[in-house]
Amino acid sequence: MKLYGYFRSSASYRVRIALNMKGLEYAQESIHLARGRQYDADFSSISPQNLVPVLEHEGRLLTQSLAIIQWLDELYPEPPLFPADPYERHRVRSLALLIASEIHPLNNVRVLGYLAKTLAVSEEQKQAWYAHWVRTGFGALEQRLANEGETGRFCHGNRPGFADIALVPQVANAVRFKVDLTPFPTIRRINAECLKLEPFRRAMPEHQPDAE
Repeated sequence: MKLYGYFRSSASYRVRIALNMKGLEYAQESIHLARGRQYDADFSSISPQNLVPVLEHEGRLLTQSLAIIQWLDELYPEPPLFPADPYERHRVRSLALLIASEIHPLNNVRVLGYLAKTLAVSEEQKQAWYAHWVRTGFGALEQRLANEGETGRFCHGNRPGFADIALVPQVANAVRFKVDLTPFPTIRRINAECLKLEPFRRAMPEHQPDAE
């Protein structure tokens, strides 16, 4: 397998965690987002959206991080990333989508770049935008994780899975952009539990070959 990604890309980070949890070997091809390499012709032919990650497997190109992770779980079912019960599977998916659909798109590189370069907002305004959407999403997520009985050591029970894979990169982004996470003790606790585990630690941005 070859993973086209970028060390700071939270979507790439998700896929790295999943690959590590499954114990799979993979090569990495760095697409430097900060230098605009995602718009190079070679990568555009691989990813028409000019987005990472892309996972290459047996001549096929897989896109969209959550879809890639679900594909990995179908092809390599051990250890499972989802519970067996359909209602519990829904809960795990809904937690992951709260992060990946409601928080992440509003503060990824494309959006922040548009705010700064096209709308000419100040750095302070851009940071306020970022922090607002993280706090809004994490507020809802914290409420769910703190109050729903299915939460355990991890987002769902006592085994890490799909929701945790979505959570940890988003927390890393929030820390990088200096968002105060004090109001979210459950999120912080679960993130700390995940980072005790080697597959999560090995996937961290600072441990990637293209880290700067």
